[in-house]
Amino acid sequence: MPTSEAPTTLRERKKQRTHQALADTAVSMFTEHGFDATTLDALVDAVEVSKRTFFRNFRSKEDVALTAVKQLWSAYLEVLDETEKSGPLLDVFRDTMLNTLDRMDEDWYRRFAATLRLIERSPSLDGHSLRHCAETQTEIAGRLGDPDRLELRLLIEFCVATWRCALDEWLPGCAPGTLPGHVRRAFAAISDSLRLQDRPEGNRGTTE
Repeated sequence: MPTSEAPTTLRERKKQRTHQALADTAVSMFTEHGFDATTLDALVDAVEVSKRTFFRNFRSKEDVALTAVKQLWSAYLEVLDETEKSGPLLDVFRDTMLNTLDRMDEDWYRRFAATLRLIERSPSLDGHSLRHCAETQTEIAGRLGDPDRLELRLLIEFCVATWRCALDEWLPGCAPGTLPGHVRRAFAAISDSLRLQDRPEGNRGTTE
C-alpha cells in the first residue's frame, strides 16, 4: 500500500498500526455481520481502542469502511501530481490509474474487493462512496485544467464510468493481477462505444 512518507517515530508507527487495524477489522466485521448491524462499540472493542481514538482516525463508520477506496484515490492524486500531463488527457487518466494499481499490494486488493461488495449491499455506504467520488473528480479536474470547463468535466465522467465498468468485470473473480487488464480493455472500448448504433429491428432477438 502506498504511503506519502514512512512513519519515522514510534508514536507515528503506533498510530499507523492502529489506523490500519481499525480499517482491517471494520471490513472483516462488516462483511461477516453486515455494515448496519455492526456497532461502533463492537468495532472499537474488537480493536481494543477507545471511541476517542477511533475519531482521531476516522470521521464515521462509513469513513473507516471506505479506507481502501480512499487509499486508492489518495494514491491516484499523488501519482497524477508526478505525471507529465501531455497528450490526450484520456490516456493520462488511464495511465495514472494503471501506475497507481502497480503500487498496491495483495492485501490492499483483498480489502478493496471486500469494500466494493460492502458498498453494493449498503445504501449508506454507496451514498458516502458517491460523495467521495464527486469530491475526487473535482480534485482531478483541478489538476488537469479548468474544473468548470464542460469538455473536461465530461471527459472525467467518461473516465470514471469506464473505471467502474472495469471494476464490474473484475469483481467476480477479483484476482489481484487481473484488474489492470480490465482497465486497459475498458478504456480501449471507449472509442467503439461512442460510435455504437442501435441495431436494426430485424437483428434484434425475439422474446416469447
